Amino acid sequence: MVAQHIMKTVIILFIIIVQTWLTTGEVRCGGAINLFGRFGYLSISMRVVPRNDTDHTWIFREPIVDVFKQVTIRQSLPRQSTNAVSKPIFQGDFHMEFCDNIQQLLQAYFRDFTIERLDEPWRAFTASWSPNIIARNLGIESNFVVGEHCYVLVRVARHHEAVSIPEKITPEKIQLQDAVAKQVNDVKVGDENSVGEFIRSFGSHYVTSYITGNSLYQVFVYTPAIYKRLKEKLKTNGVASLSPGELTSYFSPWYAEHIGKILTASGNTTMEQWAIDKLRVHFYFFSYASLLKIHGDTELLKELDRLLGNEALLELNLRALSSAFKDKYKRQWFNEVIDNYIQLWEVNM
Repeated sequence: MVAQHIMKTVIILFIIIVQTWLTTGEVRCGGAINLFGRFGYLSISMRVVPRNDTDHTWIFREPIVDVFKQVTIRQSLPRQSTNAVSKPIFQGDFHMEFCDNIQQLLQAYFRDFTIERLDEPWRAFTASWSPNIIARNLGIESNFVVGEHCYVLVRVARHHEAVSIPEKITPEKIQLQDAVAKQVNDVKVGDENSVGEFIRSFGSHYVTSYITGNSLYQVFVYTPAIYKRLKEKLKTNGVASLSPGELTSYFSPWYAEHIGKILTASGNTTMEQWAIDKLRVHFYFFSYASLLKIHGDTELLKELDRLLGNEALLELNLRALSSAFKDKYKRQWFNEVIDNYIQLWEVNM
């Protein structure tokens, strides 16, 4: 028995060493992460909001492990297009979201981040954020985070790389790494520790798709009464229903209670200064920078397409590693433990 215990310990140590070899600070499809290693703090290891750091060379440095062999991926966007005829004016999107409260605002910011079995994936990034950190990351003053306020999030995102595992390629069709297959066999139905050991070794979720690039975003704060009027006016026909004058007026200090700073997802201060200089609006006696100035301006969009680099994580889709278990009873047990972990973390955070 002692010899078996020693051998099992050696195998686990070997697995951890192999995991270290396979782990790099680079997001990739098929790579697995432990959601619970940094639940509520994922913005520390994924560049999704501005950071107070001097190293801007990384986008993703969450420990990630290759659990599958020879994962086929699909690149949706060309790395660089030189064809002026086929290249769009702007490779990305421009949109606004109406948020009744601060919770909806955080949800809107992380709209393109999905985590299987987690109803509120944005909490995996923001559960640790205090009101001051929320204000700093969203570019608004802290007194507008608490109390009765409504928000409009305006964002223009430049996509550089979009990578995914084709939907027809299911985990059941992908061979597991040998060390992963070994520990899958060691998971016992009814034994929570065996699942916990698997998660600590290889992770709880794996990447099925992601988009990298950069974005400019801005938050407009309104009183509930004015917000309701604006929302009703736009919900039928959208921004196109407003004249340029109306658009400027509704998103000015004349109507907005507070206009937030224009920030970049990567924290690129050069781009933020560009926005302050290029996107300044003069409306009566008000002078302020507004992302809405980009709307319909082809030249500004062309310039942004060139300036916004590949510096941040804009979209991420994580699927539970339960799909790696061929045995349906083990898969169900893995999901049950994952769900329990999620509930515990949500309560504790």
